[in-house]
Amino acid sequence: MADVVAPAVRSRMMSGIRGKHTKPEMVVRRALFAAGYRFRLHRRDLPGAPDIVLPGRKVAIFAHGCFWHMHSGCKNAKLPSTRAEFWRAKLAGNAARDDRAARALRDAGWRVLVVWECATRDPHIRASLSKGLADWIDGDEPVGEISGAVHA
Repeated sequence: MADVVAPAVRSRMMSGIRGKHTKPEMVVRRALFAAGYRFRLHRRDLPGAPDIVLPGRKVAIFAHGCFWHMHSGCKNAKLPSTRAEFWRAKLAGNAARDDRAARALRDAGWRVLVVWECATRDPHIRASLSKGLADWIDGDEPVGEISGAVHA
């Protein structure tokens, strides 16, 4: 199946996709700030350059887009039908890189939380996001995730 837009248009669309300061990340940052947490952003000296870091608590938070990070069970993580092999390899590589970064952070003594884009879009989850983040941060689970996907 051919792409529905011209290659130049697709290229321009794809170049507009950001890696930092995304909408999901901004939602998480606002929720953390509202809960009274202060944090650092995009610490490049840590594996995976986490989106948000609470250094004193050794907590690293990633705000992952469901499509780009292959969120299992999420309706937003649908593989494109155009150039399916390219996308399968690209997205699987992203997920593998995420796993390596989380493992390296854990090995270095950090706790790792992933907040999925679908959670930041769900009005019910979004309304209680500050509390959900605070509960996880104040807890002792080494890894966690906040998701809006309904898993079967």
